[in-house]
Order: sequence, then C-alpha cells, then structure tokens
Amino acid sequence: MTGIVDSPVPRTDQARAWTGMPLLLAGLVLVFIFHIAVGAKGLPVGTVFDALVSYDPTEFNHVIVRDLRLPRAMVAVVVGASLSVAGALMQGVTRNPLADPGLLGLTAGASFAVVVGTAWFGLSSTMWVPWVASGGALAAALIVYLIARWVPGGATPLSLTLAGAAISAFLAACVSIAHLLSQDTFENLRVWLTGSLAGRDIGILAVTGPWMALAMLLALALARQVTVLAMGDEVARGLGVKTGFLKVQLLLAVVVLTACSVALAGPLGFIGLVIPHVVRLYVGADYRWIVPYSALAGAAYLLAIDIVARIAIAPQEVSTGIITAMVGAPLFVHLVRRRAR
Repeated sequence: MTGIVDSPVPRTDQARAWTGMPLLLAGLVLVFIFHIAVGAKGLPVGTVFDALVSYDPTEFNHVIVRDLRLPRAMVAVVVGASLSVAGALMQGVTRNPLADPGLLGLTAGASFAVVVGTAWFGLSSTMWVPWVASGGALAAALIVYLIARWVPGGATPLSLTLAGAAISAFLAACVSIAHLLSQDTFENLRVWLTGSLAGRDIGILAVTGPWMALAMLLALALARQVTVLAMGDEVARGLGVKTGFLKVQLLLAVVVLTACSVALAGPLGFIGLVIPHVVRLYVGADYRWIVPYSALAGAAYLLAIDIVARIAIAPQEVSTGIITAMVGAPLFVHLVRRRAR
C-alpha cells in the first residue's frame, strides 16, 4: 500500500458525515432487531432482547431467535455490507457508475463454479464452497477484463459493462445446462441460485467470516487511494500511487467479498449498484466515507429487503434475490438513462 500526502481528494462535509454515521448505525441496529422479531411467528421485541442477552434453551421463542433468526440476520448483515463495499470499490477503480459484482460477471462466475463443483466434482462440503466460488469469481473477472482490453478502445467503462453482461449471460446458460444434466444438482441448488437467506448454513459464515473481515479492512485501508484512482490513472500516478499494485489489491478484496457472499446467500443482484449511489448522495465522492457508509447502509438494506421477502406473501416466502432484482432493476434503468444523456 502506498501513502498519499496532501492529495486533492474531493471534499466532504465532515460534520455531516460524522453526524450521519451514528444515526445510520442506530438504524441498522433497529432494522436488525425488527428482522429477528418478524416472521411466520411474530415475537415481541422484549423476547428478542431476552433471547440475545439471557438465552434459555428451554424457552421455545428463545430457540427460534438463537437458532433460526439470528443466524439469518447475521448473514444478511455480512452479505449486504460485503456486496455494497465490493460495488463501491469496483465503481471507483473502473470509473464506471454502473459497475457492480453482478454486472461485471463476478457473481455469475462464482455461481457457475459452485454449480460445476457440486454437479461434476461432488464438492458438497461447506468448507470447499468459498474457495470454489472465489476461483470462479476471479476467473470471470479476468476473462471480462481481457475481453474488454481486446476490443477497440480498450477497457473502457462501456466495454467492461458489455463484456460483463455477455459473460454473465453465457455462464447463466452453462448453469442451466448443468442443471439439465444433473437433476440432483438442480433440486439442491435451485433455491440458492435465486439468492436466498433462508436456512443458510452458519458453518459457512464461520469459514468465510475471517476472510471477509480481512477484505473489509483492506477496503477501508485503501479507501483514500481509491478516491485518487477514481480521478484517473495519470492523476493517481502523478500523486505517487502505484496503480497496478493498488488495482491488484482491490481486485482481491472485491473477489473475496463477492465470492464469500455468493457462498453464503447465492447470487444477489444490484446491491453493489444501488447502495454506493445512494451513499454518494449524502457523503459525496470521498471513498474514505463511501466505503464505511456503504457497509452500514448495505447491511441495513439487505435486512429490510429480507423482511419484505418474508412477509410479502406470508406465510410463504419469496427468495430475497427476487426482491433485490425487483428493486434494483428499475434503478439500473434509471442510471443507464442518465448516463446516455
């Protein structure tokens, strides 16, 4: 990592940013508690607090909270924060406001790798899923980048987006073929592939959590350099940033955050696209604020989306990934229209 002295980063209203942080954190806590309280069996908030603070294994409601709803809420927080930060980093590095792990093929690559590993290689152990997903996401990212470099004009924001869309569509078709060839794989992964937080194996979070924490810390440490990089490679190099090494570090952080999120909850789209744009409306273009705000806002957003997924057609549930797509797709169209003007 390289240091930057007196670099001309975009100004942010510091007082406003510092004031908003505890408010956002308080909102996240409230949504977290509400997420645990609602469901097929509604629970009073007091019962939720009792289960969290003084757990009684003989109390049925406490078992519901600790064994079913708390792990789901924890997964929602981790995945929402990770995908939002991954999207923010990708937008800063590529200088593409439409970049996110789903649109640039990382999510599709991770999903394809897990499906192939499960269907053809019998990798059913939860210990293997994060590593397989990481390999798939990294391979997809490299393929998208190489395709974008080969087209006339090089790896521009438009060529990266088009290459990512093409690779995502191709890998989605490959996943469909894998399902046709292996009915067991289809039955085992059909809900996971829609993006779902229901019934997630908390053991995967134990495996992926440390790696996601390291990637998040790396993102926070590199946030200032990302702000400078977003101004252009020439400006960044003029300020002493080793752009090549910085991009490698950021790619590793994005791959880890994306792949581990896919391993935990399946492919959830548009979170990394939606949240950084919303955050910029409040804190501006300084990634020292965009990264932590995206983490908190993304966690709260996915918790809220999952609440909608659980109560929209209660007592049945809608896959969380369907709701994220229904909310994110209209915003994506809006961003494309603005960019075309």
